[in-house]
Amino acid sequence: MSNLKMKEAALIYLDRSGGLQKFIDDCKFYNDSKQSYAVYRFSILINPSDIVELDAELGNYILHQPLKAAQVFQSVCFIAVKTLSLIGQLQTEAQINIVLKLTHLPPLRSYSLDLCEFPLDYASQRFYMMQGIVIAMTTVTKYTQGARFLCSDEACPLSKGFEYIRVHVPGATESATVRNDFLCNLCSSSLQEDRKFRVLGDKQIVEIITAKALHAFQGYSNNQPFRYQSLTIFLRDESVSKMNIGNEYKIIGIPTCVRTSQTAVCIEANSIISCNPEVPSGISDNFRYLLSLTSSSCWKFTAILANIFASQIVPPGTYNLLKLCLLMSLVQTSDRNKELKDCLDILIMTSDTLLVDRLLNFSIKLVPRGIRHPVSTEIFPTLSRNKYGTGAVSIQAGSALLAKGGICFIGDLASHKKDKLEQLQSVVESRSITVYIPGKKFGDDINQQMTFPVQCSFWSFVDMDSSSRRNMQKTNTLIGRMDCSLIPANLVEAFGLLINCNESSSCYPLISTVQHTLKKAIDPEELLYVASKKFTTEDFEKLLAFAKNLNVEFSLEAERMIHGYYLASRRIRTDSISGSKLSASALKYLVSLAEAHARLNLRNKVLKEDVLIAALLFETSLTLKYAIKCPGDSNIFGRR
Repeated sequence: MSNLKMKEAALIYLDRSGGLQKFIDDCKFYNDSKQSYAVYRFSILINPSDIVELDAELGNYILHQPLKAAQVFQSVCFIAVKTLSLIGQLQTEAQINIVLKLTHLPPLRSYSLDLCEFPLDYASQRFYMMQGIVIAMTTVTKYTQGARFLCSDEACPLSKGFEYIRVHVPGATESATVRNDFLCNLCSSSLQEDRKFRVLGDKQIVEIITAKALHAFQGYSNNQPFRYQSLTIFLRDESVSKMNIGNEYKIIGIPTCVRTSQTAVCIEANSIISCNPEVPSGISDNFRYLLSLTSSSCWKFTAILANIFASQIVPPGTYNLLKLCLLMSLVQTSDRNKELKDCLDILIMTSDTLLVDRLLNFSIKLVPRGIRHPVSTEIFPTLSRNKYGTGAVSIQAGSALLAKGGICFIGDLASHKKDKLEQLQSVVESRSITVYIPGKKFGDDINQQMTFPVQCSFWSFVDMDSSSRRNMQKTNTLIGRMDCSLIPANLVEAFGLLINCNESSSCYPLISTVQHTLKKAIDPEELLYVASKKFTTEDFEKLLAFAKNLNVEFSLEAERMIHGYYLASRRIRTDSISGSKLSASALKYLVSLAEAHARLNLRNKVLKEDVLIAALLFETSLTLKYAIKCPGDSNIFGRR
C-alpha cells in the first residue's frame, strides 16, 4: 500500500509540475521516430521542496534512496505509456530509463559534502551537494546508456523480446552494464547482447578542488602542514560540456567508489549550478569616513589608498606608483563566472626583487583568485592520460586558467624559458590558449584542438641587477628607456603597464625601508604604523570586493578625452618606416585604467580626472618602453 501511495503521489506531482506534459512530448518524439529503441530515456525535473510538501514519504525516498525512487517513477511512466498508448513499440517496464534531476537540496549540513573533510561518505548512495573549482577535464567520450540481452538458447522463451534490459546506474562501470557472463534466469544459459539495440551516451570526467585549496597557491601556511586533493566528477548526457575549467560550481550528485589502479571516491553528477558569490554590501567605517573627507577631489582618495596600502610590507609613502597600479589591477578582477574583458597586466623592472615579490604576494591574497604560479607546475594547460582508463585525454588547468577572474603572479619573467615566454606573449595578446591533442599519442584516429579563454591579469617582474644583466654591454639605450634586453621586446610591449621600481631613487627612501624590514624581522605580527591599525587587511579586502563589483560607464567628456589622447599619441608615435609604435590594444588598456581609477574611487561614472590618471600612467609606461614622450600641450587631450 505504501508503494501504491507513492506512485499516486508521483503521478500527482508530475501533473502539477508540468512534468507529465513534458513526458508526453518526449514519448511523441520516440513514437514518431523511425528508429527502433531498446531503452527509452526520460529526464524528470524534481523540486524536493514541492514534493516533500506533497508527500513526505516520497520526498524522503527521492533524497535518501534515489535509485529506488526512480523505480517508482519508472512504474508510473510505464502505466502512463500503456494507458495513453504513447509509444507503440514499448513492450516492458524495463525499457524505461528514468533519470531524476534535482533542482536543489535542503540547506542542511547533512546534505553537504565538504571536500576538506575525511572520510567522505560514498556508501549511502544518496544525494549530496558539493562545491568546487574545475581544475581539469577530459574530452567527451561515449558510454553505454542501455543494452538489450537475449538468451542464447533459441528454445528459451526469453531468446526474444525485451525482458533483459540493462541500463547505467550511478557509480556503475561500463563492465557492469555490458559484459559476456550474464546468465538467463529461466534456463541458466548465457546471455548475448543484441548490439544493434545498444544505446550510447556522452560522458566527460571533471576534477574539482575546494576553493579553500587556493590558499596553497597564495602562500598561506600558518606554520601548519596541509594538503589538498581533487575530487572526480562524472558528467553524463545533458551535463556534458556544462562545466568550464577555472569556474566554480555547486554539484548535486551521488558519491561512489571507483576501483582502478587505486580506489578513488567519485561523484556521479546529477545537477550543476554555477556559483556567483554575494556582492559585498559596503566598505568599512574608516574607509567611508576617509571617502567623505576627500570628496572635494577626484584624486585624493586613491592617492591616500596607494600611500597606506600594504603597510605590513613596505612603509607608507614608499612605492606609491606601484601600489596604485596594483590596486587598480585588483579592482579589475571579478569573482563571478563571467567573461573578464578589462585585464590590467603589470610588468615591473626592479633591483629589489625580494621586496617587490613580497608586495605582489601580499596583494594577490586580497582577491579570491589571486594565484602565485608554483615553479614546479605549468602556467598554461597541459595534457595527460586519464587515470580511469576511459580513453579520454585529461586537460590540466595550469595557473592561468585557475586564476580566472583574478591575478596570475608568475614571478621573475627572466626565470622562464624562451618557449614559455613566447607562449605567454601569444596569450597576453589574444587572451586565449589553444591546446592541440595529437590523436596517435592518445589512442585516437583524429587530432583535436580546444581553445580556452584566459581571463586573468598577469603580474611579473624583471631583476635589473641579475648577474647576467650586469655583465651585458648596454649600447644605444635611449634616455628614459629601460634596458629590457633579456626579455623579448614583443612580450614587454604586450604588458599593459611597465613600471620602474628603483629603491635608490628619491621616491623610495632606503632608510625607512631598512628600518621597516628590521622591525618586521623581530616581530612579524607587530603593526608599526597608525595606518596599519586603522585600515586593516580585511578592510582592504572589503573595499576591493565592493569596488570591483561596481558597474561603471564613461561620461561624454571622458569618452571624448580618451579618444583624443589615443589618436594624438598614436599620431606622434608613428613614423614612415616602422609605422605606429602603439599596439592595437592600447585603447583597451587606457579604457581599463580609467575604469579602474573610477572604481577605486567608488564611483559609477568615469570622469575626465580618471582619464588624466590613465593617460599619465600610460605615458609613464610608454616612456620606459620607447623613451619618447608626448609634448605637454593640451591638444593631446583633444582640446583646442
